[in-house]
Amino acid sequence: MNRLSTSWGAFTLTRHPEDPRDPLRAWDASDEYLLGHLAETGTDLSGTVAVLGDRWGALVTALQAAGPGALVQITDSYLGGRATRTNLARAGAAPDAVRLLTTQDPPPERIDVLLVRVPKSLALLEDQLHRLAPAVHEGTVIVGTGMVKEIHTSTLKLFERILGATRTSLAVKKARLIHTTPDPAAAPGPNPWPYRYALPADTPAPGLPGRTVANHAGVFCADRLDIGTRFLLAHLPRDIGRARVADLGCGNGVVGLAVALAEPEAELAFTDESYQAVASAEENFRAHAGEGRTAGFHVGDGLADLEPGSLDLVLNNPPFHSHQATTDRTARRMFADARRALRPGGELWVVGNRHLGYHVTLRRIFGNSELVASDPKFVILRAVRRP
Repeated sequence: MNRLSTSWGAFTLTRHPEDPRDPLRAWDASDEYLLGHLAETGTDLSGTVAVLGDRWGALVTALQAAGPGALVQITDSYLGGRATRTNLARAGAAPDAVRLLTTQDPPPERIDVLLVRVPKSLALLEDQLHRLAPAVHEGTVIVGTGMVKEIHTSTLKLFERILGATRTSLAVKKARLIHTTPDPAAAPGPNPWPYRYALPADTPAPGLPGRTVANHAGVFCADRLDIGTRFLLAHLPRDIGRARVADLGCGNGVVGLAVALAEPEAELAFTDESYQAVASAEENFRAHAGEGRTAGFHVGDGLADLEPGSLDLVLNNPPFHSHQATTDRTARRMFADARRALRPGGELWVVGNRHLGYHVTLRRIFGNSELVASDPKFVILRAVRRP
């Protein structure tokens, strides 16, 4: 836990899932800078206040104590949304104090204050600013925030092109604010997201080459087939029959789609904590898996929506970043989650960079780890759920 002090009170905040051993805080200097600026300038918060990219709910948890306005949070992260609910409840906020929306939901019709915690993905920022621009009016107060290393010239150009004239503040504790003056005459052009591209002819999976895949903004490697996924596609298990298979951390769902095309009797589930990712995976499955083929699509905390012992095979290309922090915490949770969801004898197949040492983690969780394939950059590991 950590405690954020603001002009409207002090708030104990946690990330999700809560872990007392986790050294990462639920807020940073950029959240603190933005909240301090709003208080010092006496920004009118009595209208509709939309908060985009509030990672763990620190901003809306503080702002709900600031006034009677209509407060809206917009997030792509299921885990971030869960943390927000926890932090609001701990702060004693009313259940309806904040309207919680995802990046896939229709945005508010009118926004009087737009606050933007700059996301790691420039594409997600572009998509969301396009979606929110119609709700901005001439009097809207627009303030973005982020750490200095997260705010680039390209970031500022997006604000300027889509919303209006933009400038930055001085840096404080390595954080910076972005100030934008809305321009009702701005003509940003069409939203380029979701982005679609044809899988290359040398994609190493039957049925995939040449197929066009959709990628909603913010999905990992949204403009091309990433090399880790390519390596896993070349070494997927074959002849699995009626196996129940989960594409864990599915991204745009290409791995699960490859299984669906090669294994007509397999039962597929796609799961990711990103609403943008699951929307992409579902669109791609519907377009290419064949008429009448069904699958499960789950935005959630790993495989939590699936029954223990219900899967035969889990395929996983885990992330090793949490926003800007490099960590194997997400991978460790995914592996433990897979063990819970697999039946005895069920298998987890993981692709990862060689240097990450996932074989050690898998042996600790499963009691075993086998090398399936390797190249100079990647390894594919197989772990079996023992009775």
